[in-house]
This record gives sequence, C-alpha cells and structure tokens, in this order.
Amino acid sequence: MQPHPDDDTATRTALITGASRGIGRATAVAFAAAGYRVAVHYSSASAAAEETLGLLDGSGHVAVSGDLASTTAGPGIVSGAVDRLGRLDVLVNNAAVGPTEHNRHRITEDPFEQWEAAWRDMVQVNLIGTAHLSWAFARHLIDSGRPGAIVSVGSRGALRGEPDYPAYGAGKAGLHAFSQSMAVALAPHGISVTAVAPGFVSSERQLGKLNGPAGDEIRSQSPFGRVGTPEEIASTIVHLASPEAAWCSGTIVDINGASYIHP
Repeated sequence: MQPHPDDDTATRTALITGASRGIGRATAVAFAAAGYRVAVHYSSASAAAEETLGLLDGSGHVAVSGDLASTTAGPGIVSGAVDRLGRLDVLVNNAAVGPTEHNRHRITEDPFEQWEAAWRDMVQVNLIGTAHLSWAFARHLIDSGRPGAIVSVGSRGALRGEPDYPAYGAGKAGLHAFSQSMAVALAPHGISVTAVAPGFVSSERQLGKLNGPAGDEIRSQSPFGRVGTPEEIASTIVHLASPEAAWCSGTIVDINGASYIHP
C-alpha cells in the first residue's frame, strides 16, 4: 500500500478509543509526538480526557465522547471525530471493559446473573462495539477513496486463557480473529488491519495488583523480571499504523516480554 499523496505525517489523523488513561493515553501521546492530530475518545471520564489532551504535542487535537456499551455508538464516535478533524487516517481500538474484582465470573462459583452480566458487558464493548466502530471507520476511508490503518488492542489472555474472566479472554480472542478477517476484507481498499496482544502492563488499572501480594509473581512471569509499560505498547501501535508497516496487515503482535510464548 502506497501512501496517499496528501498523507504527509503532519496532516495525518488518528482516533484513539479509551484514550483518557493507560495504554490509550500513551498511544495518543505517541501519535501526537509523531505529528498526527489526535481524537481522544472517552466514555464518561471527560476530565481525564482533557488531561490527555494537555499532554499532546502540537495542536488541533480534540476529544470525542461515546459509550461503546451502546449498540449504536460506533458510527457516532467516528462521525464526531471526522467532523472535528476533517478526516481520519488511523483507528486504534483500545477501549475495553477490563477484568476487575467486580466483574470476575468463575463458572464453578459465581451465580448466573453475575456470569451473564459479565459476558454481556465485556463482549458488547470489547468486541461488538469495536466491530461497529471499525465498520464506520472503514466506510469513511472507502467512501473517501483513501488508505488507512486499524490497530486493535487485544490481549495475551486471548491466547493463554482467562479462567476467572472467560468473557474477557473470549472477547479478545474474537477481536484477534475479527482483525484478521478485516485484514483480508479491507486490503483491496488499501486499509491495513493488525492487532497487538499485550501482557501485563503497568497501567493505572493494574497498579493495585502489581503493588499487592501478587505483584512479584506477575513480574516473574517475564524473564525480564518486570511488566511492560504503556509507552512500549504505544510505540508498537504507532509503527503498525504507519504506511511503512502495511505489509504487517493480518498479524497479531505479541508484546509481553516473553511472558507467554506460543506456536
């Protein structure tokens, strides 16, 4: 895929979902540092999204809101970003319902109501909402006749299993498979589609666990003796979204410090 004539780095744009904190915030910072104008998406954390905007190099960045738990939010988020930025070149699907103490759902222990709620919430946001967002973004590029890139944030949990959070593991595995399907479907339109599969990352969501009794065991899972950083995930995402990495389309990139190796 060759860059479009007007796709110079200074004018390229990126929509980062779930960019109010963690990997999403680090990814927004990395894209802005690379010269992109960035749409910082958030669901309800407007103050945190404004903090992200304050960290971005350059100008012309915007915040867009939308709750992917809604079945119709995806197209509205994309159209809102396009209205504010004029166009989109890159979509980073990062927003997700992550594992917490409140949404654990063990099949051997928890009641059906808890089980059903976790599946509904996690699959809707992590897979269905992301699919709807990707549809709207892809149609924007196809209708504009321009190339672009989609990078989705999956998980190591999709590959090694999540017994306490099976809906999370299944949703992320579905996201990996969806990315590969879209890579084939969208390549004729010059749109590359990839995903990354991070291991444990020192994001705000994981700090309690990393600072607790399980922290040392989690760090020991990697031969580096630590967990990853949001910035390490972000740098890979920026590369995968670049025109130079278009030939990576269809790949799932492990970013886990050799904490999990699979065939």
